[in-house]
Amino acid sequence: MSDKKKHKHEVEEVNETSVEAVAMPENGEQLAAEVEALKKQLEEAQAKAAEYKDGWMRSQAEFVNYKNRMQRDNELMYASMKGDIIKKVLPALDDLERAMQNRPADDAWASGIELIARKLQNLLDAEGLKKIEAEGAEFNPIFHEAISHELAEGVTSGHVIAVVQNGYMLGERVIRPALVRVAQ
Repeated sequence: MSDKKKHKHEVEEVNETSVEAVAMPENGEQLAAEVEALKKQLEEAQAKAAEYKDGWMRSQAEFVNYKNRMQRDNELMYASMKGDIIKKVLPALDDLERAMQNRPADDAWASGIELIARKLQNLLDAEGLKKIEAEGAEFNPIFHEAISHELAEGVTSGHVIAVVQNGYMLGERVIRPALVRVAQ
């Protein structure tokens, strides 16, 4: 037999069997039971699929949260390390500023020291370091550290008279508070 004839013959046999199964009442009950069993299996499979999908979506959300938390932690660690390094450089900047305050007039090496201090200050400014402006401001323990309380004419009590050592901020974080003298 050719493939077409063979296929046609098989289809006819299946159709006759299907008609016989529908025509016979005892096969109808068996068929209904099989359909119900298949429906039950389908519902169970759909429930499992929904459960697996829910678990997968939760895992995806947890992973996204983990990535965001790691990125935030890395940024905080970077800012902290940057602040620690800048803290170590600040005493050298203080020394350069003191040297510039007491420099001899028209001396070549003093001009060199001033140039170095300016370069260092520009480098720190580029990293986001800001000087805390304290002189004449109201004393704030977040930004200032009082080293003395003194009587001062013409200055309101609780205001900064003079800055002994500059304070600095990196972004919104105080790296070093300003050492100040406060009016009493």
